[in-house]
Amino acid sequence: MSVIIILMIASILVAGGFLIAFLVSAKNGQFDDEYGPPVRMLYDDTTTEEKK
Repeated sequence: MSVIIILMIASILVAGGFLIAFLVSAKNGQFDDEYGPPVRMLYDDTTTEEKK
């Protein structure tokens, strides 16, 4: 029974660590994409109508 408690505490600590890492990286601008939106229209994947 004590193993379950230890595993729960360990999983909460790991999840908290990932949450802190995510918040720090989001605050530092890690997920800001300044290049993608301007060139997104250049790489459009839509297909043209097939000629019959």
